[in-house]
This record gives sequence, C-alpha cells and structure tokens, in this order.
Amino acid sequence: MPQISTGDFRKGIKVIVDGDPYEMIEVNFVKPGKGQALYRTKLRNLLKGTILDRTYKSGGESLEQADIRKGDGQYLYKDATGLHFMDNESFEQYSIDESVCGNAAEYLLDGAICGLLFWNDQLIGMDPPQQVIVEVTYTEPAAKGNTATNVTKPATIETGATVNVPAFINVGEKIKVETATGSYVERVRE
Repeated sequence: MPQISTGDFRKGIKVIVDGDPYEMIEVNFVKPGKGQALYRTKLRNLLKGTILDRTYKSGGESLEQADIRKGDGQYLYKDATGLHFMDNESFEQYSIDESVCGNAAEYLLDGAICGLLFWNDQLIGMDPPQQVIVEVTYTEPAAKGNTATNVTKPATIETGATVNVPAFINVGEKIKVETATGSYVERVRE
C-alpha cells in the first residue's frame, strides 16, 4: 500500500495505525518557536469507533494508506448474527454487527439502499439513507381540541423504533424520518 507523508495529512483520509484502519477526523499543523514542526491528529478507528490522538513530526514520518472501498448495497434482513447486506456490484452478501451501525439501524427497511464501507473485502461500516418513509403502527389518539403545532407524542413505526411525532399523526399514516437523528420530518401523503 502507498505511504502518506505528514505533509499530505488531511481530514477524511484513511490510514493504517497499529494494524487497524483509521480515518483522520482532525489535523492541526503546529510550528513551535524552536524545533521541528508537528502534526497533531485525531483518528477514529473504523472498526471500533474509538478516538486516538497522535502527534507526528513533519517531514520524516508517514503512515500506510488504508485500502478502503465504498459501494452501494441493499439491506436484506436482521438476525441474531447481525445485519445482512448485499453488495450491488458483486451481489455478494455481507453481515455486520448491529452495534457498529449505531442507532441508524433502527430505521432500516428491507430493500433499503445503503452506503457500504469495506476494508480488505470485509464490511466495516454502513451509511443508511438520509431519510426513510415508514408507517406508524402505534400511537395514542390525539386529544380532542389539542391543535397546538408544538405538541408531540411518541409513535412506534414499522421497524419497531419510537419517534416523537406531532399530535395530529394517527396509526396507519406514513411519515418521513431523519435516520441520523431519529426525528420526524413530515407526513407523507400518497
């Protein structure tokens, strides 16, 4: 794999540190009064999600570039072993532990197109669609006369997740949900 020298460090590049793939989430160039210039970096482990702070000397040090591939895939199903996806290019099936996906996994519907992140042909991450349209399966009926626009109530959606929705939403209606935050966006009329 090619080496990335300190002068090429940028936010977003993927490197190998101690045998694991990391993404640079912060890079700061520091030139002290005397001595050699430094690069202070924050690295996020792509396998575990942990954050690592490292300082590298300018000029002499380099890191190995990580062989990270991005592609589109389709969410198939969830079982005891994790979430299962199909790569849209090779049609191979991959599974990933649900904890790696975070809360976004709560909003996945069968057949949803997701961004997949591979390292050495192993699935290590998943980016869900930004918004999903889901059906409300349970919510309390709205109180009569309660028409204030800022009143919300919890609603269970077809994936099993709970979303706070406005009081006028009823069972059977479709809503749009932001997967990153799990927040209600709008009612969808078909």
